[in-house]
Amino acid sequence: MAAGARTAFILTVSDRGSTGDRADTSGDGLAARLATLGFAVEREMVPDERRRIESMLVAAASRHPLVVTTGGTGLTPRDVTPQATLAVIDYQVPGFAEAMRADGRAKTPMAILSRAVVGVRGKTLIVNLPGSPRAALESLAVLEPVLDHALETLRGPHEHVGWGNEAGG
Repeated sequence: MAAGARTAFILTVSDRGSTGDRADTSGDGLAARLATLGFAVEREMVPDERRRIESMLVAAASRHPLVVTTGGTGLTPRDVTPQATLAVIDYQVPGFAEAMRADGRAKTPMAILSRAVVGVRGKTLIVNLPGSPRAALESLAVLEPVLDHALETLRGPHEHVGWGNEAGG
């Protein structure tokens, strides 16, 4: 990726995808959407193994301002993406995850089963998205109106001007 380019990393978490038994349609869809938003995208796929997910998140966060995962956010014992994300982030951004679940809940009651986490590592936003191609794109769409602002805020400088703070308010 070119220095200073607007970049994103997509990590697909899938046991069957990592062995070639399933196509990465959610990763394909997310890559296409992020490209239309102006991101140069790098991608990887790993099985549902917590340590490998953690390692990939740490490495990706050192190179990209946006890291998106797809898959591994459900209730099965193999769904460990949220645990891996929590292990490597500095802090959570719960409003993003809440907004994705609320929007999904308007479409299907199953959305409340998502354990997706959104958080920050250094200056990188890490977003867990569902493994379903449609749900992943719909969840990303929920974040799009504030995504640029979030990334700009993380990039810095970190001054809180506005919202009543101009005069020490």
